[in-house]
Amino acid sequence: MTAGSNLDRDRLRTHHRLMWRIRAFEEQALRGLDDKVVLGAIHPSIGQEAVAAGVTSHLTRQDVLLSTHRGHGHTLGKGADSGAMMRELLGREGGNCGGKGGSMHIADFSVGMLGANGVVAANIVIAAGAAHAIRLKREPHLVCCIFGDGAINRGPFLEGLNWAAVFHLPVLFVCEDNGFAATTRSRTMTAGGGASVRARSFGIPAVEVDGNDVLAVDTATAELTAAIRAGGGPRFLHAHTYRLTGHTGADPAAYRPADEVAARRQEEPIGRAAELLRDAGVPAEALSADADDAVAEMRAAYRAACAAPFPSAGEAFTDVQDAGDPRVEAF
Repeated sequence: MTAGSNLDRDRLRTHHRLMWRIRAFEEQALRGLDDKVVLGAIHPSIGQEAVAAGVTSHLTRQDVLLSTHRGHGHTLGKGADSGAMMRELLGREGGNCGGKGGSMHIADFSVGMLGANGVVAANIVIAAGAAHAIRLKREPHLVCCIFGDGAINRGPFLEGLNWAAVFHLPVLFVCEDNGFAATTRSRTMTAGGGASVRARSFGIPAVEVDGNDVLAVDTATAELTAAIRAGGGPRFLHAHTYRLTGHTGADPAAYRPADEVAARRQEEPIGRAAELLRDAGVPAEALSADADDAVAEMRAAYRAACAAPFPSAGEAFTDVQDAGDPRVEAF
C-alpha cells in the first residue's frame, strides 16, 4: 500500500486523524495527573499510535477486542466515546464503567471492547476463551488481543496461544513491542527469537512489521484478519514500536539514553504519516486541522469530565457479582 492513490491517501488521512485523537486524549489524561483529578497510574502510548490505528481499522463493531494497561488508543480505535473514557479516568458518573474501572480497566461492550487489563498477559487467556465462545456459537466474528512484549515471558502467553492453536480459534494476537517491559529493556530478559518465533512454535502463522508505519500495520492486519475470517485459525502480528514517554505518567524514564529517545522521536508514526500525506498532495493546513480538531475534542472531553459529578455512594453496591457466593452455599 502506498500513499500515492486517492484511495490510499484517504485511508491514510483517516489513520492520521485517529492517531492525533489518541495522542490528544493521552496528553489530556496526563494533564489530569498534574491537576490531581486522575488518581492512580496512567500508562501513555504516545509514539505507539500506529498499532492502534492500523489494527482496529480491520475490526467490526461485533468483533471483540482485549487490551492492556496501555489501552486508551485501542479503545478509541474500537469506537468508544472519548467523553465517556475521560470521565472513566476521572472516576466520574457517565464513565464507560461508571467511574469504577479507571484507566487500566476500561471496558465498553457496546463497541466490542471486552476490557483493558492491569495484569500483564491476563488478557491472552481471556481472548482464547472469548474466541472459543465465538466458535461454539458459530458466530462470524473474531477476537483481537493486544499485549506488550513483556507479556510473552508470562505463563498466560503459552496457555492462550496453545489453546487457540489446538482449537483453531478465530483470534488475532498482536504483540505491541515497544522494547521495554515496564522499565527493563526486554531483550535483556527474553531468550530466543522473541514473540514471532514463539508464536510459530505453536504452529501459528506470524508476521513482523514496523509498528510505527501505520500503512504497514494496516496491510499486515488486513491479510491476517482475512485469513482468520476465512477459517484459517489464529494469527499473530508482531509490531515493533517505541513509546516516547516513561512507563507511566510519573516515570521520567531515566533508564533510557536521551539521544536514543531523540532519535526514535524522528520515527514516530504521526509525523511519518503526515510526511506521506504531504507528498501525496494533502495541504499542510488540512493536516494541522486534523491535529487541532483532535485537541479541541479532547480538551472538551476533559472539561466535561472535570465538571461531571462523582458516582453516588450507593453505586459502590452495584455491579457486584453474588452468584455462587460461598457464604450462601455453605448454609
